[in-house]
Amino acid sequence: MGRFESLSDRDFRRVARLIGERTGIMLNESKRELVYSRLARRLRALGLERFEQYLDRVEGGDEAELEEFINALTTNLTAFFREPHHFEMLEGSVLQEMRRANPDGPLKIWSAGCSTGEEPWSIAMTLADATGSTDAARILATDVDSRVVAHADAGIYDGSRITGIARERQRRWLLRGKGAQDGKVRIRDDLRPMTRFQQLNLFDEWPIRGPLDAIFCRNTLIYFDKPTQKELVERFATVLRPGGYLFIGHSESLYRVTDTFRLLEQTLYRRVSP
Repeated sequence: MGRFESLSDRDFRRVARLIGERTGIMLNESKRELVYSRLARRLRALGLERFEQYLDRVEGGDEAELEEFINALTTNLTAFFREPHHFEMLEGSVLQEMRRANPDGPLKIWSAGCSTGEEPWSIAMTLADATGSTDAARILATDVDSRVVAHADAGIYDGSRITGIARERQRRWLLRGKGAQDGKVRIRDDLRPMTRFQQLNLFDEWPIRGPLDAIFCRNTLIYFDKPTQKELVERFATVLRPGGYLFIGHSESLYRVTDTFRLLEQTLYRRVSP
């Protein structure tokens, strides 16, 4: 089966409405080719010929395919120690303040939009190294895409993905594959007690018991419009302790979004005490 007919305006509007209702992600016209290429794979897998047929199926109560639809359209670009200044702050002044506010520990941190797991594993390595203990923190890592959550939980990565990890950390926290697993690395088991992975739509009910000490939600807000950003960020505030930290992505800002958080530096925010 070759290239499908073009994605009609009506079908694109249906896609945008569906993904918006289910995840809050806003799709504009610039994403039309991306939508086409990613959903065309689903049409091929299902033996369908038209996007209209596929969308009828997604909207018709096929929950398994709805999950595949969401998985196909969510973006999962990530890397170990991406935006390294955040991890430098985490192991320095942020850690000191979190431990002052939560002296009995463990620290509670949420990686919201964890993708394939590089972010939460980077958080875990940073805090384990800074404190000398894997009991220092508990990290909940969530993503709307069930497949990347499974990948993250497995903790197995291609060796080319670990260039952002310092060599000493590689030796301490990674196992290198042999034989059939040559070229792969796996997170060591002794780091695993720090992390828990779970599929979660940010706009559904949260299985989270606060107060949390910090939330990482980086390069996720950019997919939402301002009212949706405000809704999500102010909801974050309800599970963060007063003075808790919110890390967002390098291209994101809470300017004119909310007064609940105060900018500290370089996309690091702190919840304002009520």
